[in-house]
Amino acid sequence: MNKIKLFTAAMVLFVGFTITAQNKAKAFDIKDYALFGDKFKVGKVLTKAEMMKKYKNLKKGDTIVVQFVSNIKAVCKKKGCWMKMELAGDGESFVKFKDYGFFVPLNADNSQAIVNGKAFVDVVSVDELKHYAKDAGKSAAEIAKITKPEVTYSFEASGVYIKKS
Repeated sequence: MNKIKLFTAAMVLFVGFTITAQNKAKAFDIKDYALFGDKFKVGKVLTKAEMMKKYKNLKKGDTIVVQFVSNIKAVCKKKGCWMKMELAGDGESFVKFKDYGFFVPLNADNSQAIVNGKAFVDVVSVDELKHYAKDAGKSAAEIAKITKPEVTYSFEASGVYIKKS
């Protein structure tokens, strides 16, 4: 009788682990995503909460190579040459593309994306902030309110997978 209970328990565990592994494998299906930039193998992908924790531990000058998944909050409306991705709370990561080598679709706002590249903390000048605000289609009044540099959570992506709608 104990052998039957042991065998049953082992089978339940085996099936549970198999289902969990299959669900993780299905989390990223390349057919569901469009690639921009360099192709990369999706590995240890951080959530927006995990990425925020990484940023909080960085100082200006620190750089880490990482992948994270989140929603795109905004995209440059002129060329698609940058995007802002959600972080935990009301945080965001400002993503540029390596060597200005690729762009993302102008209508990618609110899409899920996986970025691969380098995360770092940056201080952005007033002139650069105004330039980005203009690219984002902000009004002259909104642009005029930009009066001091800003510490940003920055990211240089070598590749981006954006989920197809």
